[in-house]
Amino acid sequence: MVEIVDSFIAAVCVIICNLVRALWAIVDPDPTDLGTQGTLLQDFMEELSPRQLEVKHLKEKFLKALQENNAEEVIQILHTSKLDIDTVFEVDDPNMVLASYKQGYWLPEYKLEKSWAMGVHICVMYNALETALVLLQKGAAINRMPNGKTPLHVACEVSNSDFVALLLANGAKVNSRSLSGHTPLHYCTARESVECAKQLILKGAKVNAASHSNEEETPLHTAARFGVPELVALFLTHGASVNALNALKETPLMTAVFWAFDSKEQAYSQDHHLVCRLLLDHQADPNLREDDKKTALHKAAWNCDHILMRMLLEAGADARAMDINGCAAIQYVLKVTGVRPMAIPEVCYQLLLNYNTARIYPPQFHKVLQVCHDYPGVVEILVNSYEHLKPTKKWRAAIPDDCYERHKDFYDSLFAVCANTPRRLLHLTRCAIRASLQGFCQRGVDQLPLPSAMKKYLLLDPEGILY
Repeated sequence: MVEIVDSFIAAVCVIICNLVRALWAIVDPDPTDLGTQGTLLQDFMEELSPRQLEVKHLKEKFLKALQENNAEEVIQILHTSKLDIDTVFEVDDPNMVLASYKQGYWLPEYKLEKSWAMGVHICVMYNALETALVLLQKGAAINRMPNGKTPLHVACEVSNSDFVALLLANGAKVNSRSLSGHTPLHYCTARESVECAKQLILKGAKVNAASHSNEEETPLHTAARFGVPELVALFLTHGASVNALNALKETPLMTAVFWAFDSKEQAYSQDHHLVCRLLLDHQADPNLREDDKKTALHKAAWNCDHILMRMLLEAGADARAMDINGCAAIQYVLKVTGVRPMAIPEVCYQLLLNYNTARIYPPQFHKVLQVCHDYPGVVEILVNSYEHLKPTKKWRAAIPDDCYERHKDFYDSLFAVCANTPRRLLHLTRCAIRASLQGFCQRGVDQLPLPSAMKKYLLLDPEGILY
């Protein structure tokens, strides 16, 4: 037995040595053998080159005809050559229109710049309708996806409703999945693709089909994320679930609220606001919670989006709801007050307090001054929500000297009012009325037969000074 094992090991060693020698000969060839190897290589190239060059030239000619929508040239090539009608080409695809990738896969840069595509894919990409019709009449495959998408996916991606109609009429699968797990309806992400979506739905596209991906989004989630009111209205009309949950338990409403703010441009999207209005009008629940217990109101507060906050609060959002870390919406606004230059934080705080949010814990009020010292209107609103607030030594330390000088009149009034006990009877009356109304403060005050100035006072409109 030992002899057999030794023989086997010796044989393996000989094979490995021969492989190493062969590899070394390729990397560092012997000059005496170079002439022989060169002759063999030259003979090999002379044998294959003509055929390879012919095929390469024919494919280039075919690709050019497809891109230029030259139907006559395509017919001639297919009639006079043996070129496969479903030949796969490598084409430039810098915008990733043709390709679909699974999440979590590392891809080299060149892979993102190039894509594999068949003739019908290329026709869709270059809007070559007549040429595509020729290919389909001659039996071109319509549901293959050499690089992750079928031609129907591509047609929806580029919002070409004419191609969608052509492909559906020739047997394209309306609910086919791309490599990333999305249906054609998921690729309808712009106003221009509304007509594509209509045709897909009429042919049986499932409006509630979740993507087979990490997100597990429905088409309604996707339309809400891109902020396309026309698509959202279309999906809702055809039975889309308004409270559908994705993998993170986010509803379309949460998705639209989050994406309503463009952090790069520091701008708010009116289209996303309209999407939220549509969803709420179709009974979207503003108090559903995602995995970390945030509601749509938390997301609106994080964006400091007072328009959506008002919309959600009027629809019944709970201003006291806390996330997994015990933070309510008012804490979210507090975190971002200084980094949302396009926001109006005063309105955000005012809304939350008028809808009965929990106030900041008084011993921690110096943290409000640390964050909001350059927003005296915010400080005034928060201070006026208490009957009385006792200052600490941390208050003055939290306000930079230059800021104190800029808003000297206000901060002098702040320390003067908070140092005296009690505050004026008018303020105490306001606090008593607000306490009796609790969560109905905003709606209750609006219905009271009072002058406009008195209503503003009860709803904490800032006046620029405390008294």
